[in-house]
Amino acid sequence: MLLCSIFQTRLFSEIELTKVPMSAKKVIILGASGNVAKHVIDILTKEDHIQLTLFLRSAKRLKNKDISKARIIEGDVLNYNLLKEAIKGQDIVYANLAGELEAMAKNIVKAMGETGVKKIIFITSIGIYDVPLSSLLRRYRYAADVIEASNLEYTILRPTWFTNVNEIDYETTRKGEPEKGSVISQKSLATLITKIIESPEKYVRENLGVNKPN
Repeated sequence: MLLCSIFQTRLFSEIELTKVPMSAKKVIILGASGNVAKHVIDILTKEDHIQLTLFLRSAKRLKNKDISKARIIEGDVLNYNLLKEAIKGQDIVYANLAGELEAMAKNIVKAMGETGVKKIIFITSIGIYDVPLSSLLRRYRYAADVIEASNLEYTILRPTWFTNVNEIDYETTRKGEPEKGSVISQKSLATLITKIIESPEKYVRENLGVNKPN
């Protein structure tokens, strides 16, 4: 009976291990309670090869139906030690933040540098290269400048204003090209983000505007 029990336990453990692929991709979402992040989480939680960490100030703000497979960390990106510990061991950082963005960007860059994590997807805003620059967009511009000045494999996304329309329809423009359109659905931006997570070699050190085609 003892041998049978040991065998069953060992077999169960082996079955459990097969549920997590050896090549699982570790992704951390900073600002995981945001509306776009919600769509990203809904997509990624369906993928067995993604190990997801959700970093946010309060887990109560999560709107997703199923986050049972995700690791949740409550914290502030401005808390450097906590942020660094959360980023350590990740493959990709996706940051969808609000607030003191320049200081947050500096913390993220430092933490990624010290932990050896290279890939980041950072969300800013349309209009951050307008002249004159709107005071409302300065924090987004300064944060983008911090990310671009780093040695990270970044993809900066500058979406137009969000809609809740249930559609996937977007196009991108590169930095220096005229920004197009005025809106984009949250689902469209989330789809682009997940595509970059799936293929992180795409758009390396690129700064892209994202909009719904006119």
